[in-house]
Amino acid sequence: MSINSRMEKPQAAVAAAAPDAASLNALEQNGVLRNTYRLLSMTLAFSAVTAVSSAALNLPHPGILLTLAGYFGLLFLTSYLRNSAWGLVSVFALTGFMGYTLGPILNAYLSLANGATLIATAMGTTAVAFVGLSLYARSSAAPDMMRFGPFLFIGILVAFCLGLAAIFFSLPMLSLAVSGLFVMLMSGLIMWETQNIVRGGETNYIMATVTLFVSVFNLFTSLLHIFGFLGGEEG
Repeated sequence: MSINSRMEKPQAAVAAAAPDAASLNALEQNGVLRNTYRLLSMTLAFSAVTAVSSAALNLPHPGILLTLAGYFGLLFLTSYLRNSAWGLVSVFALTGFMGYTLGPILNAYLSLANGATLIATAMGTTAVAFVGLSLYARSSAAPDMMRFGPFLFIGILVAFCLGLAAIFFSLPMLSLAVSGLFVMLMSGLIMWETQNIVRGGETNYIMATVTLFVSVFNLFTSLLHIFGFLGGEEG
């Protein structure tokens, strides 16, 4: 056996044992996705606790202006702190605040004859939709949602402005239409963010959690509004 052949065997063994760049990227992306789902489950649970507590204590809704100020303020703070441990504190503050604003809305529906059924139906539909969309986004049959990113964010901005107009000018049918639009946009955003994580576009699990949490929150409230209207309990 030649010296060269003896040297090639250990080198081949080392090369075979060393993971390639693609494998390392896949491991990193799976780690981000795993951490995102873990943090998302904790924030959803925390938000549910604050929502139930807010409803049980019959706390008043903070109003649209304070809600927007609190939401965007905590959102920007979370983005600023996303690379530090304080980012975790901020994301729980954000999701807890959103849970608090949800409490009075739940109370309003619970005052209806079929309010508990409406809430349970909206919650179950949201859960099934999130799981189904997340799995579909990772399948080979799913469309490439990355190319729809600009359309999604423009659509969300337009729907947000229309929603504000519906509130300030008391336009219930416009509000219902906005809820339907948000159901489609949030469904698309769940798929977009899932693919963004899997493909390595989003490497910060805190910000990924915020995007998915907001998607789930808006999907639930929009479905609740639609089901309430279809149930004949909303005007």
